[in-house]
Amino acid sequence: MQALSQESAVREISDGSIISPKGYKSAGVHAGLRYSKKDVGAIISTVPANSAAVYTTSLFQAAPLKVTQESLAAGGVLQAVIVNSACANACTGQQGYKDALEMRKLAAGKFGLEECSVAVASTGVIGEYLQMEKIHAGIAALEPKNGAESAEDFQTAILTTDTVMKSCAYEADIDGVPIRMGGAAKGSGMIHPNMATMLGFVTTDACISQSVLQKALKEVTNSTFNQITVDGDTSTNDMVLVMANGLAGNQPLSPEHPEWDVFLGLLGSCCENLAKQIAKDGEGATKLIEAEVAGAVSDQEGAAAAKQIVGSNLVKTAVYGADANWGRIIGALGQSNISLDPENVDIWIGPICMLKNSEPQAFSEEEANAYLQKENIKISVDLHNGKGRGKAWGCDLSYDYVKINASYRT
Repeated sequence: MQALSQESAVREISDGSIISPKGYKSAGVHAGLRYSKKDVGAIISTVPANSAAVYTTSLFQAAPLKVTQESLAAGGVLQAVIVNSACANACTGQQGYKDALEMRKLAAGKFGLEECSVAVASTGVIGEYLQMEKIHAGIAALEPKNGAESAEDFQTAILTTDTVMKSCAYEADIDGVPIRMGGAAKGSGMIHPNMATMLGFVTTDACISQSVLQKALKEVTNSTFNQITVDGDTSTNDMVLVMANGLAGNQPLSPEHPEWDVFLGLLGSCCENLAKQIAKDGEGATKLIEAEVAGAVSDQEGAAAAKQIVGSNLVKTAVYGADANWGRIIGALGQSNISLDPENVDIWIGPICMLKNSEPQAFSEEEANAYLQKENIKISVDLHNGKGRGKAWGCDLSYDYVKINASYRT
């Protein structure tokens, strides 16, 4: 993956957040859409920011996505994002579209912006109308600031069944100046991008054109957010949105820039971090599963095989039960529609070799069970069929997943 080829130049900011780059503020309030938790939030750039987004591939794209697409089509520049949780405003017809437009109008008025410079995002239950009187009150109460508490307020306001906030920040030097990038995300169930029930927001103070940023986001998304799966279901509302306000003072970035790979590494590190946090917080999950496939015919086939492994319910349940049943991995590979030689495959669970040249290997069940009790599980495969590689992330499948989704609306 090119985006991570310069990862050594990228530094993680331990206490960073969505507002770590220059010129960003955020806020989150409780407007009453949820019983007690914050449910309306905003990100603000103090100056116009070139912006890019990728969206769910569901045929039922929700009204907020349509409004955001209209805002970006007006010039590719944003200065604010307004978000609510609890209600997805999806499959709500013309009224839902009008409500999304009203959210944009209210946010623009609150922050003194043109309506087309505001993006809208919603997450929550599908098929319910927004309680607009509460949206009005929530937006009116927003007072974006720059600080740890304000970042946490926003990060809390976008959650649904998530059990933890998801955020990160990184920096790297480009043109001799520090470039910062911050991220926040939500997502726990209905995760199977091309995009799924997740929202990802990324801010940076880098100077980059909208068109170049869009291409970079698409490239990085394909190897990060689009390589996670929780349950194989795709939702209606989901997107990743990046804002770049240029306040760092670097020269405009493009593939011709000598440090372009550093920027891709920055974006890739941020997106991969958020993607892994989403996978780890899958509904009812107890473990993060990473699959890495080497020796594929191409990177695309390597990625497809890795995602097939982490998406297999039988692999997921075996990991949950700490059962080193590598036959589940073989089963997933066998239906992945990739090129492989069934007589020459290697499989490891963690450091333990299970299969070598398609021959079963003796291993300690106790050692394997002990490894599978860990929170982070890695499955490695070598297909010995080329130079392609791919990674994917998922989680185990527990009894709690059924409990959570059996009563999602209550």
